[in-house]
Amino acid sequence: MRVLLVGNGAREHSIAVSLMKSSNQPKLYAFMGAKNPGIGKLSKDFVIGNVCDAKKVARYARKEGIDLAVIGPEMPLEAGVVDELESNDIPCVGPRKIVAQLETDKVFTHNLMHKYRIDGLPEFGVFSEIRDAIDFLESQNTQMAIKPAGLTGGKGVKVMGEQLKDITQANDYIKEVLSENIGKLNKLIIEEKLEGEEFTLQAFVDGKHVVGMPMVQDHKRAYVGDMGPNTGGMGSYSDSNAILPFLTQEDYDQGIQIMKKTVKAVRKETGVEYKGFLYGQFIATDKGLKVIEFNSRLGDPEAMNVLPILEDDLVDICGGIIDGSLSNNPRFDNKATVCKYMVPVGYPDDPIINADIKVNESGIREAGGILYYASVNEENGRICTSSSRSIALVGIADSIDEAERIAENSTYYASGALFHRKDIGTRELIEKRVMHMRSLRE
Repeated sequence: MRVLLVGNGAREHSIAVSLMKSSNQPKLYAFMGAKNPGIGKLSKDFVIGNVCDAKKVARYARKEGIDLAVIGPEMPLEAGVVDELESNDIPCVGPRKIVAQLETDKVFTHNLMHKYRIDGLPEFGVFSEIRDAIDFLESQNTQMAIKPAGLTGGKGVKVMGEQLKDITQANDYIKEVLSENIGKLNKLIIEEKLEGEEFTLQAFVDGKHVVGMPMVQDHKRAYVGDMGPNTGGMGSYSDSNAILPFLTQEDYDQGIQIMKKTVKAVRKETGVEYKGFLYGQFIATDKGLKVIEFNSRLGDPEAMNVLPILEDDLVDICGGIIDGSLSNNPRFDNKATVCKYMVPVGYPDDPIINADIKVNESGIREAGGILYYASVNEENGRICTSSSRSIALVGIADSIDEAERIAENSTYYASGALFHRKDIGTRELIEKRVMHMRSLRE
């Protein structure tokens, strides 16, 4: 079997590793935006190009006789890469453009949830005019969240009382989003500010069945203690029983039910089945779960928490996604995981670009860690930073504590103009989450 992987981040590296564990013994091909050293080593062949150029991706897939394509990032989904591949009779793990709107257009998703009365929808308004948005915000007499409707790489949402200190900053951000067309849809959503703990639920979806994975908590803020600007994600953790320490089985089940109803609503609304990976970002509040957003692919870093402990064959799962035959829940090892991202100094606002990175891969292995290369560039054996995250290091153990120690010890084997959040997965940080949820729910 010839499998094409589209994308070149750490998420895609983790997908590549999981695919190559398959008993089907696939031959891996990759279409990458820049050379990822890890994916390159695993691939029979790869090409560097624009991953959003649907015709070029399809041309490469036809030339190599690809049997199955797996799409990693969201941008190719928005660009219609799946549509183009499937029109060339190449089945894909990844939704078509019209249903990928669950991620690429927040207005589509909010309206869909409202129309089909899906639980978890916060109070919201949609705006395309600056004056209307400001008038609405000033009429609320409470703090709100402002969300560009389109893709912003996980950095577009700003919340009053956090990234936005007062109403003046909030109004300025409304003007910025709509005048500069941040997200490229000329719309924004103003939504009630929610109090609780965020978490991620990911699932395999074959159009009808939604098969869940372990819960994960991601950390968006750049600096220790959840301080600083939002990033694409500085790291994440999961627990050995698939439920996070501050949440319950009921929370898990409610999240999966919301995702199932959403997949069903998408099919009714568009006439197209959702097939691929689905990522639900939820917040647990004192009034139950609310939906922060949906993503039409695996999370980054959350993929690195779940794929290394997946016990079933990912190629077989991909086949089930394509032919609509997912039925049994996939098996995951009962292990805790911690992922820590090492990112360029200055990230996300002013990252040092093209700085050398030294990675001692054997040292990381001896420390018990797993290395995934992210947005780096490799030429002639030289690995250097780009404007985004550089490498992800994962620890796996019986407890979060142990997994955190492995991930942290692994960071000593990577050097350069890099930094990371040392607190992700630590007992102190998790206890804060536990106490927070207890105070909300008692």
